[in-house]
Amino acid sequence: MKLATLRTGGRDGRLVVVSRDVTRATDAGAVAATLQDALDDWGRAAPRLEALAEQLEIGAVPNERFHEHDALSPLPRAFQWLDGSAYVNHVELVRKARGAEMPASFWTDPLMYQGGSDAFLAPRAPIRATDEGSGIDFEAEIAVIVNDVAMGASREAAAAAIVLVMLVNDVSLRNLIPGELAKGFGFVQSKPASAFSPVAVTPGELGQAWDGGKLHLPLLVDLNGAPFGRADAGVGMIFDFPQLIAHAAKTRDLTAGTIIGSGTVSNRAADGGPARAILEGGAGYSCLVELRTVEAILTGGPRTPYMRFGEIVRIEMKDAGGHSIFGAIEQRVERCAEQQSSASGAGGEAAPFKDPSYV
Repeated sequence: MKLATLRTGGRDGRLVVVSRDVTRATDAGAVAATLQDALDDWGRAAPRLEALAEQLEIGAVPNERFHEHDALSPLPRAFQWLDGSAYVNHVELVRKARGAEMPASFWTDPLMYQGGSDAFLAPRAPIRATDEGSGIDFEAEIAVIVNDVAMGASREAAAAAIVLVMLVNDVSLRNLIPGELAKGFGFVQSKPASAFSPVAVTPGELGQAWDGGKLHLPLLVDLNGAPFGRADAGVGMIFDFPQLIAHAAKTRDLTAGTIIGSGTVSNRAADGGPARAILEGGAGYSCLVELRTVEAILTGGPRTPYMRFGEIVRIEMKDAGGHSIFGAIEQRVERCAEQQSSASGAGGEAAPFKDPSYV
């Protein structure tokens, strides 16, 4: 089953069921007005939505053309958005670039932060920034939406709570991160609104690509129309989603509709070293900072700038037959205002390498 939220219907949009080929949709208002309404009563809503999905496939219910540009993020806002860093290779690379040892605990205890969830970007909405010098970066990730999870939940209970899977662009302003974290209190300004894929998909819809905790398919990232990343989301994920969910629920209950992110998808090269660019036969990268980190390791400094106004990132995943599963996140960077931020001065150009991340 595939679900989406269309712009019509108020701040939280209108819930629709989407066809498997992501071309048609039928209104789900008779079951639930919004996705959050459905999640709040998932035991009742899910079977009815599944039945609606089957009727849509055979043309037995009224339907409309599904346009991804009309979709909001499946949850336009959520009670909670927690993002992990499950691909420890990404963490290790960033630390290596600045000559820092990686604590052994990073391999056994997930990193996780709580992001803003009061308003997510639509999958085709622009990434707005006041200044290129803030270090505008994308982070292509996988995310899941969970049902209610009790505090102290086991791995098995956490796995059973996964009801939907999505893609996410977790936007970062890299040049603002070091100053914010130096205060010792976490992200606010350096982590603007994220965007999620047009469609959220039930795990059962993913077939053999979903093993209960990981999604084993390449995550397709294009930058300005050129292939940038093709990392396999099932490779190098040290902490799978049940582990991330159980970690988040260690000291608190998680409410239905909580979103858990995987962190930036990252693969090693076949020889165990840093990933290589696609043009060099590698899997590429799911964010600019990882490429910049590899450049720093190999050449002594980064060469690739962060995103500039007018540049476009596209994030998508396709099944074995080459069909889009979630629809695409496609976002252009746009200027928000003429004023300059406190991070101005770099103008988006590659600066001398310094720790650009939270690890």
